[in-house]
This record gives sequence, structure tokens and C-alpha cells, in this order.
Amino acid sequence: MQTKILVVDDELSMREFLSILLEREGYATRLAENAESALQLLESEDFALVISDVNMPGLDGIRLLERIKKLTPETAVLLITAFSTAEQAVEAMKLGAYDYIAKPFKVEEIKVLVRNALEKRTLQKENIRLKQEIQERYGFSGLIGKSKKMRDVYTLIEKVSSSNTNVLVLGESGTGKELAAKAIHYNSPRKDKPFVPVNCGAIPENLMESELFGHKKGSFTGAIADRPGLFEQAEGGTLFLDEIGEVPLQLQTKLLRVLQEREFRKVGGPRIKGRMCGSLPHPTGSWKNR
Repeated sequence: MQTKILVVDDELSMREFLSILLEREGYATRLAENAESALQLLESEDFALVISDVNMPGLDGIRLLERIKKLTPETAVLLITAFSTAEQAVEAMKLGAYDYIAKPFKVEEIKVLVRNALEKRTLQKENIRLKQEIQERYGFSGLIGKSKKMRDVYTLIEKVSSSNTNVLVLGESGTGKELAAKAIHYNSPRKDKPFVPVNCGAIPENLMESELFGHKKGSFTGAIADRPGLFEQAEGGTLFLDEIGEVPLQLQTKLLRVLQEREFRKVGGPRIKGRMCGSLPHPTGSWKNR
């Protein structure tokens, strides 16, 4: 299916010029001589991009942009004008225009802008789709069960998701501890930040401190560059410490300090201070019932 573009301009010559140009590039076009006609088309058809003049009788291009973003926010809008001002350009960008260009413009310039605007729209739609898919997969739909005990689990997840507390998830192997951790993360205010899982039992004991907290260049043999640890990688999100009971005893005291004081120190580096619960990740640990 061809990508549909709506061209809005009160000048017939400009509408026809852009229509010919865009159709040669493989796009399907519809034309409107004013903003009111454009809005009628937008209510009945799906357009990937609107190219509109700014200065038109009646509703101008800026107000049309404002209406488009309320009606179909996913539609990209490119504004063109022969009377460009810095203030108008700033307002257009604030209202969500992809770009704002002055006449006369070069043919290649408009081709590139159209292509880039459509690519950005595609990426935005894909990003929205992936976020929805993640939420559906790791929301409560990933957990199975309607019994009284499972409903109690869902209620508890809802309560802790909105809090800034650390969470310990207990359960036998295969009971869905990581699913519960993901449900907590993706139903929390941190859902747009990273969810970083780590299997504590799979990290060699001599590397665990560096893996969790990171290290500075030259802090030990083989440390050829600074490296962020898992706590830093999960900043603002959730760090899931799977099988947290496998953490060596001498490292548990350092881990406890992170959980209590919300600060840590890279191997060979200074202590990171002032990073309270809002900036450090919220650790979620699992412990297998024995």
C-alpha cells in the first residue's frame, strides 16, 4: 500500500507541483486548498504526512498543525511558508511539527525532509508497538492463575510496584520469580527505564564485585578501561538479582550498604554519594525456597 500524503496550500500551482513531485517518488497524494478541507480529509482517511502552507485564508497552518496533533497525533506535519519568522518557527516546533522550511525550497531538500519525516514516524510507531508488547507480555498477562492465592499475589505486586522499596521474591524453581519481578517493574513508574536481570549464581566469585558495581581503569590486572556495573546500567530502573542467596558472604555487606544507603563505590573508584532512591535502580531479588 502506498504511503498517503496530504498537501494543503491555497495556491493551486504549489499543490500541483508537490503532488507531481511526491507521486514520482512513489507516494499517494490528496490535495486540499485550505485547512478546513484538510481536516475533513483527515477525519475520513489515514495520512502518514501532511505538508501544509502556513499563510492561508481562514485557519492558518500553525492552527492546522495544532488541530492535527489533537486529531491524529501520529501524523507527521511539515510546514512551508514564504514569510518565515523565528518566532513562528519556534511555535511550530513546540506544537509538534517535524520541520519548518521557507520558500523557495530545493526539490532535493523537500525529498529528503519527506523521507526523514516518514522514517521518524515509522520508528515512533514501532517504538509504541514494542512498548505495548512489552507491557502485555510482562504485565499481569504473563502470570497465570485465578485462584485466591494468585489474586493475592497480583494485589501485592500492585502495591509494591508503586513504592520505592526493595523487594524479595521467594519461590521454588520454575514458579515465575522473574515474571513477578518484571510485572513489578512494568507496572511501576520506572517502566520506561531499564530492567536488568542478573543471575548471581552464574558470575564467578572473583568478578562479582566488578560486575555489580563496575570498576575504574587500572584498578586491577586486565582493567584496561572504566566499566559501568549492573547497578549503574539499571540506573532509574530495576535490577533483578536472581538467586541473590548465591552472593559471597564478604560481598553481602557491600550489597547491604547499597540497599540501605543508596550509594556504592566502583572497584578502584571513589564512593558515589548523593544518589538516593530516585536515581539508583530499585533492586528486586529472588531467593529459591529450600
